[in-house]
Amino acid sequence: MRVSNNFSLVLLAAGVTAQSVEPETGKLGDATIVSNNPVGVVYKAVLPAEAWFKPAYPDGGNIEGEVTAVAAESGEGVVYTYKLSNLPKEGGPFPYHLHVAPVPADGNCTVTLAHLDPFIRGENTSCNPFAPQTCQVGDLSGKFGEIRPEEDGTWETTYTDLYSSTLEGLGSFFGNRSIVFHYPNKTRISCANFEKVEGGVSSSVTVLPTVTGNGSYTILPTGGVSTTTGGGPSTTSDAGAGTETTTSPPLSGAAGLRGSAIGALVVGAVVMFML
Repeated sequence: MRVSNNFSLVLLAAGVTAQSVEPETGKLGDATIVSNNPVGVVYKAVLPAEAWFKPAYPDGGNIEGEVTAVAAESGEGVVYTYKLSNLPKEGGPFPYHLHVAPVPADGNCTVTLAHLDPFIRGENTSCNPFAPQTCQVGDLSGKFGEIRPEEDGTWETTYTDLYSSTLEGLGSFFGNRSIVFHYPNKTRISCANFEKVEGGVSSSVTVLPTVTGNGSYTILPTGGVSTTTGGGPSTTSDAGAGTETTTSPPLSGAAGLRGSAIGALVVGAVVMFML
């Protein structure tokens, strides 16, 4: 098993230094270390039987395996463990990221929206692994290295990301989100949702209908969502080989219910006025 905590040593051996990529701080500052993750809570993402990007597997199939994530014993950060096989024989190395939205029932990886980025860092500048606090929270491969499979198509590794959260309510919480595996050109090969398997009731998320026009959103460090309309700035995701503008964010079940109730009251008031 490869342990990617030594990733910086690999970079140094390859001639990559802390000055190779200038760190870029997010609009809301650097990512903060999460030190109060609930111990004993385990999330798991299992890859589906079929890849989303069919040309990667002309004869059918997909990346096989799972990603397990659990809070470190101290509660500081999250320990990710990857056990993958049947990776594509060509086209690597393969980036992978935590994405904002979950995978829908049809397995469409392009609607998982952008990388998890609660500090609004953006992805135009590459992540500097020597300054992981300046990277997008969801840019795991940027911080710990892309997937470089063994000759037999397998890849296993374990590392601790200090900026991920298993505590619901934080913007860095990933338990109701997804992980997406890419080609270097950003084409999405496959994706899977995280689900709670130990430590309580499974977490879920409700995705509201997409907002058309110039709507955009930002996932905030507190877990809230800032929405901008009318020509304001937009957030983009790396679907396919290009980019797409993302709109409505995922909301928790409670927030979705509150929104539905408010909408119903507004409609009722309009009807009463007309009568």
